[in-house]
This record gives sequence, C-alpha cells and structure tokens, in this order.
Amino acid sequence: MGFGVFIHRSDSIYDDSPAERYQFPSQYLGRVLACLGDWIIYYEPKKVAYTRGYFAIAKVGRVMPDPTAPGMHIALVESGTYLDFINPVPFSGPEGVVEHGVLNDEGRISGRAQSAVRLISSTDFNRVVLLGFNEIESELPRVGEAEVLEPVSGFADVQSPFILEHERDRMTQFTSRIVRDHIFRRLVLEAYDRRCAITGLRLINGGGRAEVNAAHIRPVEANGPDILTNGLALSGTAHWMFDRGLISLSDDLEILISRQANDRESIQLLFNRSGRAIVPQRAAQQPHPHFLRWHRDNCFKH
Repeated sequence: MGFGVFIHRSDSIYDDSPAERYQFPSQYLGRVLACLGDWIIYYEPKKVAYTRGYFAIAKVGRVMPDPTAPGMHIALVESGTYLDFINPVPFSGPEGVVEHGVLNDEGRISGRAQSAVRLISSTDFNRVVLLGFNEIESELPRVGEAEVLEPVSGFADVQSPFILEHERDRMTQFTSRIVRDHIFRRLVLEAYDRRCAITGLRLINGGGRAEVNAAHIRPVEANGPDILTNGLALSGTAHWMFDRGLISLSDDLEILISRQANDRESIQLLFNRSGRAIVPQRAAQQPHPHFLRWHRDNCFKH
C-alpha cells in the first residue's frame, strides 16, 4: 500500500465521479494497485480554468476492469472517505512546488508531474493534507470525544480544541463523522455565502455564526458523499421540509412543492422571489443532477 496522486479535470473526458470512482487506462494499473487500501490526493492541472490544484482526498477501496470500456480500469473509492480540502492547494507556492517528488536531481520539474497517476511519499502527502486542512485542524475534536459542534438552535457558538497528537492519526480523524460533518458544513456555507438556497435569507448572529445548516441532498445514511455537489445551505425550516420530502429541486433548480403538503401557499411564501434555488455561480460547486434526481426519486412526496 502507498499514497498516490490522481489527476482529475472538471472537464474530464473519462467517466469519473471523484467521490465514487476513477476511470484510468491500463498503463496506470500497477500504480493504482500500489495505492489499493490507502489514500490518494486528487489534483487538477494548472491548465484547467479556475483550477483547484490539489483539492481532495479519498481512499482506494477496489480496482477492477471497466466492463463498458476495453483497456480501461476503475478505481472504486471506499464509501465515506472522499473529502474536499477546505483550502485547495496550488501546485507551487512561495517556497516552490508542494510535491517535492516531482523534482529531478537538478531540482527542476520532471515529466513525472504530467503523469495522471503517480505515487507520492508520506512526507509530501502529509504536507499537502496539512495545507488543505490547515484552517480547520485547530477546531476539530479528537475521534471519540463527545463535543457538540452543531448546536440545536443554530445560533450558539461552540468550539472544541483539536490536538493532532500523532501524524499517523490524521487519516483516522478524517473518517470520523464528527470531523467530516464539521468540514462539510464549512465547505457548504462558504460556497453559499451562508445564505439559504431556498429562502435567500442570510442570518448571522453577533458571534458571526450563520443560521443555515449544511444539508446533504442524498443523506449519509443512504451512502451520500460529503461532497459539495451533494450539499445545500438551508435554513432550519427549509432543511426540515427538504429532508421530509415536502420540497425538492428539479435539475434546473426550480423549487418543487409536494402535492402532499398541507399548506402549499404558505410554503411558497418562504421561497425567494425567483422560485429557484440560489446556488454558487461556479458549475463545479452547484448541486449535481445525479443527487437531485436521487432526492426526487427517494425522498420527495410526489
């Protein structure tokens, strides 16, 4: 087992879904197999407009031939391991490249940096992960501790210390439900500017805490990933109605009301004037139709 870097473009020609699967040519099979059962970092090349650089981690759970594409293979991501970085990490910074392993003996960037799949040292892996989560690590609890990070009211500020005692503990922290919920909330609220996608309200308390919740479109209990495109910023009432299938969203983000709702007119008064969900401008951050369809098929009361 070993750490790796998988290159993924938001405009990829491959049948990729980073939180679920990574399609690759057979020439990379040996390198992918070397990462089986271990963690990889996703990287988006600099040539991509609005590149995210190193943008997420995931664990390779299984590797198999792609039954639909001869000569191609699929790396399946272990459920519940994909996690976007709080801070996407650029390929290089003031002190040079972040991934030292792409340098040759003369200290120049080698052709290895162009490889779609490459192994990475534990030192480089830890460096990238620390940069990706460096604003959050001081806030997260240890695994197993019983801190409450999300108060029921949505207005009180509760913050618990997080002490990373050993380097080897880091990846255990990022599979903790407490930690993942905290990071997911941070990602969603920042992308939505702390504004409810349904009502359009942006309520912030005196301590700077937003009223909105980070809602999964496809719930974690139904194998929904902790990925921004599976998230919505919703106020308490909107979140309650969404989870119970009284409202949903079409693929083009029109807000739908269930026929089983007992007061459709009052519900509609809660919506923002456009009647459509207010989402981030960048397509890569918007709700994915795959998850919206799952919600309509499995939660929405038609």
